[in-house]
Formats: sequence, structure tokens, C-alpha cells
Amino acid sequence: MKIIVIFYSRSGTTKKMAEIICEELKNNNSEADLYDVAEVRPEQLLEYDGIIIGSPTYYGTLSCQIKELLDKTVTFHGKLDGKVGGAFSSAANLAGGNETTILSILEAMLIHGMTIQGDPKGDHYGPVAVNSVDQRCEDNCRRFARRFISLVKRLI
Repeated sequence: MKIIVIFYSRSGTTKKMAEIICEELKNNNSEADLYDVAEVRPEQLLEYDGIIIGSPTYYGTLSCQIKELLDKTVTFHGKLDGKVGGAFSSAANLAGGNETTILSILEAMLIHGMTIQGDPKGDHYGPVAVNSVDQRCEDNCRRFARRFISLVKRLI
């Protein structure tokens, strides 16, 4: 089971979330690789069973760096079908657009045919940080990672 965690972070908050998620994946016996979006080639996504992407919120949507990566995946459209996807986000303030940012990422994943799992507790669409990574955010990142692993195991 191989999982990739990709992020873009300007202030460090989204990076911190990515590190927590990746750490929890590894703590639960998963092979997990962590990449800044600038370091990943789109075709690398084909090598993984699970893909998790995190972005800060800019005007209620994902960063242009994450959007560019997703746009480039059109060259292998359909080849991510059946892989597990997930997303997380950070914003400067409450109601800053975290959920719409996550949904923007998940929309691209769904178009690829990826499997997405919501969460009936905590952060429903994926982990969110408001201004900084607090204990609530860290707990949701860890819960997200454990649930993600469980889903990947059921599907591969």
C-alpha cells in the first residue's frame, strides 16, 4: 500500500498538516511519501494506491500550484480510476473557504474516477486548519489518515 501526500504551503500551516498526516500514515504501517507540489511530477501519481492533496485557501479555492498539478493530470485521464483520494486545507480565518477548497480538489479526483470517503464526525470533507494547526486540527489530521488507510486496505 503506497500513499502520496502532496501539499503547497506558503505560511507553513498546510505543510504542518501534511507532515502530521504522513506521520500518522507511517505510524499505521503504510508506505507514505511526502512532497511539496513543486517537487512532484504528475505521472508520479500513477505509482500510488492513495493520493492526498493539501492546499491553503485562496479566494475560497485551491492554490494555483495545486490546480496546475491537477490540470496536468489530464494527460493520463482515467488512469487514476479506482485509486483512493483525499484532501485537506488551511485558511486564515473561520469561514475562510476551507470546505470549498477541499471540494475543489475532490472534484478533480472524482472526475478521475477516484474513490473519496467523507467523515460523519469532525471535519466532514477533510481536515481543516483555521489560522494555525491546533489540537483539534491535529486530531482530525490523524483521524483522517487512519480512516484513509482503512479505506485503501479495503479497496486494494
